[in-house]
Amino acid sequence: MDKGVDAGRTVRVGQREVFFSEVGSGPAVVLLHGGGPGANGQSNYSRNIEALAQRFRVIVPDMPGYGRSSKVIDQSDPFGDLARAIGGLLDELGVDSAHLVGNSYGGAAALRLAMDRPEKVGRMILMGPGGVGSTRALPTKGLQELLAYYPGSGPSREKITRFIREYLVFDGAAVPDELIELRFQASIDPEVIANPPLRRPSGPLALRTLWRMDFTRDSRLREVAHPTLVIWGADDKVNRPAGGRMLADAMPNCDLYLAADTGHWVQWERAGLFNTLAVAFLEA
Repeated sequence: MDKGVDAGRTVRVGQREVFFSEVGSGPAVVLLHGGGPGANGQSNYSRNIEALAQRFRVIVPDMPGYGRSSKVIDQSDPFGDLARAIGGLLDELGVDSAHLVGNSYGGAAALRLAMDRPEKVGRMILMGPGGVGSTRALPTKGLQELLAYYPGSGPSREKITRFIREYLVFDGAAVPDELIELRFQASIDPEVIANPPLRRPSGPLALRTLWRMDFTRDSRLREVAHPTLVIWGADDKVNRPAGGRMLADAMPNCDLYLAADTGHWVQWERAGLFNTLAVAFLEA
């Protein structure tokens, strides 16, 4: 845990408990983590919290389905459900509006909150966000690996090691064994195994769910006028970097930065670059 970060607490948001920690003072910045197995707010942003907290009130939740938050997600509209949870957390904390920083799954939640409750969002930084052109091509190999973690033979160290080292980052050797072990242990929580948060839509309404999960099918995307910085790893194997161009073309105030030799976890892989860009953009 970063120096100065509180031990965290849980608040009731609707029917769920949402865990979060915070540090720093100033304008509120909410860090929304990705949806990989064993993810949580602290581990996903371990290289960024301290730098951002020097200028902002940094709020780091565990998304519903992950960490110490309730393991319940509405699978008929997952991104909308996550957005409701994050918006509700801000309401409970008395935060009228916050800047949102979202990686992958968290980026999708940020975008959806900007569509559903635009007044709650200031600026956005999105790193390889989900839900961008996701129904316009077959899933990437990385996304297939992610979705296959719980089905079939179930979770294993081998599966999570392969996903992180081969698909999550550009340089797999840079990821310490300890981090992978922490992620694996979190991923085998019995509540998570019983109700995996990230899964393929199924059932008679699956197509409707898929459509809801692709923001390029939502006419409101062009109305998201919040100043937005999209940072996408050029070697992202989970969400295609072409999604960055889609967002820049659709959103009226969207800047795009393509990070060389970087995979899906840009805020961890290129922490120095990310922190510099993030502070400059959020203070602009």
